[in-house]
Amino acid sequence: MQVLLVGGTGTLGRQIARRAIDAGHQVRCMVRKPRKGAFLQEWGCELTCGDLLDPETIDYSLDGIDAVIDAATSRPDDSASVYTTDWDGKLNLLRACEKAGVTRYVFLSLLAAEKHLNVPLMDIKFCTERLLADSSFDYTILQGVAFMQGLIGQIAIPVLENQTVWVSETPTAVAYMNTQDVARFAVAALERPETIRRSFPVVGPKAWTSEEIVQFCEKSSSKTAKVIRVSPFLIGLSQRVVSFFEQSVNMAERLAFAEVTGGGIALDAPMDDTYSCFGLDSSETTPLESYISEYYDTILKRLREMEADLDEESRKKLPF
Repeated sequence: MQVLLVGGTGTLGRQIARRAIDAGHQVRCMVRKPRKGAFLQEWGCELTCGDLLDPETIDYSLDGIDAVIDAATSRPDDSASVYTTDWDGKLNLLRACEKAGVTRYVFLSLLAAEKHLNVPLMDIKFCTERLLADSSFDYTILQGVAFMQGLIGQIAIPVLENQTVWVSETPTAVAYMNTQDVARFAVAALERPETIRRSFPVVGPKAWTSEEIVQFCEKSSSKTAKVIRVSPFLIGLSQRVVSFFEQSVNMAERLAFAEVTGGGIALDAPMDDTYSCFGLDSSETTPLESYISEYYDTILKRLREMEADLDEESRKKLPF
């Protein structure tokens, strides 16, 4: 198929691009800054310069397209509200698809969005889901959770470097998923008629709390973590303070997401029906234990090699 991928330079989007190329699809990625998408072009994707807030560029990007995979979301460094970058952009994209006659639409949403409508990003995801349900699009909605990749910077590296790990006082179990596995579902949806006009949870094999992940990282790295537990009240207070300043609007909206990850309500769901409809094997999904263990095995091996090289160089400088 001729597929337009929106959000191809993101953590998830790049995995979808790679997976779609490997599956034999012709992939076009609409990017705001082509220079940042150069690696996509090297993989075999076609690049087109476009912005969801500029409808004319969307029309150009949709020329000759059979299906759209929408993995776009605002970035942490965006100064504008997510209601501008995400909601207005989604409306522009859907209108352009209708205009171009593109009906196949795969949308990356968030699990349990309907339970957190006071959180801007969840509100937007839920409203987009309702918009698709009320439309004539042949949509597939994938309701994901947090990615394993984010745990490396949030927990794995701080534990390894004896830095402070911040966790919520209210533990929330999250079924983290590898972005490579999420990409499998996004690409499989293109050729599975049974997924049309349906929503599916797409989550990892097991739900973990932050403290359980910290403990596993300690065991895997042979380090002891410095953990500070943060009250949800303090996070809410920080959100209210930064919301007074226009340039901090995006930051305040992202702080609001702490209600989801620290609210105590597990982010998990049964996956049997999802695997069946997408024709995928659950045994091929990455467990969090394997993901973190592989990271530590790789990084610790490199550190040992660096120490060995340093010792060898030091020996060369000895006068005997």
